[in-house]
Amino acid sequence: MSAGPPISRLWPDPAATPLDDAELVALYGRAGRPHLRVNFVTSADGAVTLDGYSEGLSSVPDKRVFGLLRMVCDGLLVAAGTLRHEGYGAVRLNEPRRAWRRAHGLAEYPTLVVVSASLDLDPAQGAFADAPVRPIVLTHAGAQPPPGLTEVADLVRCGTDRVDLAAGLAELHRRGLGQLLCEGGPYLFGALTAADLVDELCLTVAPLLAGGGSGRITVGEASAPRELPLRHVLAAADGTLMLRYARDPTAAASDAQPPPASTRDAQPPPAATAG
Repeated sequence: MSAGPPISRLWPDPAATPLDDAELVALYGRAGRPHLRVNFVTSADGAVTLDGYSEGLSSVPDKRVFGLLRMVCDGLLVAAGTLRHEGYGAVRLNEPRRAWRRAHGLAEYPTLVVVSASLDLDPAQGAFADAPVRPIVLTHAGAQPPPGLTEVADLVRCGTDRVDLAAGLAELHRRGLGQLLCEGGPYLFGALTAADLVDELCLTVAPLLAGGGSGRITVGEASAPRELPLRHVLAAADGTLMLRYARDPTAAASDAQPPPASTRDAQPPPAATAG
């Protein structure tokens, strides 16, 4: 059992016994087909940040699930604005999690995938310079990379004058990145929703009121509402709730299952960045 407040299942099939990491992985396991999961944290009153950053909303139980979601994915999708604002470093996993990936036929680390229309990216940022796996940048045909970016990342051009997210995800799937985890920001989440590409939302609700001034977890043009049924509710002893919504009851398979063989720069809104 991991340290920190225990996590228990409230629904369905309530259980008072805390969940260990293997049981959590079974609940959040890999899908049997290409799948896009979005992960965010919010306050009880709907704020996406506290003091301008998502870190203030997170907790030990949230970080525990956050790490497990990274462990089971093939690719970690993030908007350029969120990468810059949140100061992403290299995507690394500890040895037990790397061992789990090896045992399940996966590469030791997931691939970082950055969505950027402007290519306003710093090749020296740790997310690129220290990456254990060469990152991928989804951009469009007209974007010009800064010096050094192509030395540390692969550019995938999808779209003529803006990023075609559907084409970009199709290319990631072609490259073997079938299980994708998006960590934001809100503009990217909104664009993925508008393109009907979101299969699952994992939402952590922090037990606090942030007050006014912060944005929502999703931003962008209005789009048609979509059904996304609730699949489970978990609660930590510190009051943190973890909700999982998914299109299909079979979206998450057992952890023992082997892996299957359009937006602007996705900038975060002022004082509202990704979870």
